[in-house]
Amino acid sequence: MKYRHVVFIVILILVIDQTLKFWIKTHMFMQQEFIIFPNWFRIHFIENEGMAYGLKFGGDFGKILLTTFRLVAVVAGFFYMKKLIREKYSTGLLICGSLILAGAAGNLIDSMFYGLIFNDSIGYEVAKFMPPGGGYGSFLHGRVVDMLYFPIYEGYLPSWIPFKGGDYFVFFRPVFNIADAAISVGVITILLFQKRFFARHSAARQEKAASHAEI
Repeated sequence: MKYRHVVFIVILILVIDQTLKFWIKTHMFMQQEFIIFPNWFRIHFIENEGMAYGLKFGGDFGKILLTTFRLVAVVAGFFYMKKLIREKYSTGLLICGSLILAGAAGNLIDSMFYGLIFNDSIGYEVAKFMPPGGGYGSFLHGRVVDMLYFPIYEGYLPSWIPFKGGDYFVFFRPVFNIADAAISVGVITILLFQKRFFARHSAARQEKAASHAEI
């Protein structure tokens, strides 16, 4: 796998992620919802100021810190991917790394620029792109757009379940976006197949070292 393949994967995920977010911002108001498949898949528009899946981090200063960290991580990520390619790590690992990098970059774009280029989605008002009065925030203060909602199960849990019995429960509750999904798929796949990914690289290095020793 070559570096241009990594760049292609990142750009492809970014285009899909940002196209969907742009459509959501310019066609839906906050909390509006479209049911795609009854009972388990909806497009539900929300925004969050923090991390993936609506998690938050430390107010205004935390927002700047988180966005700055994302920026540094994305830049460092491209250099790290070059290193992995140069050292001939497995294609599977490089694809997973590309997904994680693309997801981080997707949410970074929201955090850096959406406050500048969109106004607020208040009440039943749909946000406008590049509004005359300016956006709802400043640089690094944009909110991340989320829309994918999979409430596969909604209802009250049986009373016999310890601690949570009788409580109203939704699975899967978090609303997320394409960038979040790319990060999750990349991380989970690495965790599941880490032995295979790294064992192949270790074996290749040992084989290369042995061949040099014979010479």
